Amino acid sequence: MMRRIREFFMNRYGTDQLNRALMVVYALFFFVYLITKNNVFLFIALAVALYQVFRTLSRNFTQRAKENQFFLKYWNPLKGKYFSVKKKATDKTHRYYKCPKCKTEVRVPKNKGKIRITCPKCSEQFIKKT
Repeated sequence: MMRRIREFFMNRYGTDQLNRALMVVYALFFFVYLITKNNVFLFIALAVALYQVFRTLSRNFTQRAKENQFFLKYWNPLKGKYFSVKKKATDKTHRYYKCPKCKTEVRVPKNKGKIRITCPKCSEQFIKKT
């Protein structure tokens, strides 16, 4: 019996970042369904779950990898923005300023008073209070 199960799952695509995101989307729609009892949310949640199972059990590796790359092309910049904003908000030792000329972000130490900041990219100098 275990051999048959193992053979069934051989050469299957499995999970990736898109499948994990689909799982979160499924959970959100199902949670909204539980609160509202609106069958539209249940239908959407089940459709997302079926698509996730289809992707997991698929043998078409190239197509699933293309789908995942397409998803990551849009997901990674959003994720990067979120974590950079979070890092700036929780950074206790540094401040972040944008260069007025080239808009490059410059990281400087906090609590140094008024300082002259030189942009590493365009060498523009500007004065800010840390």
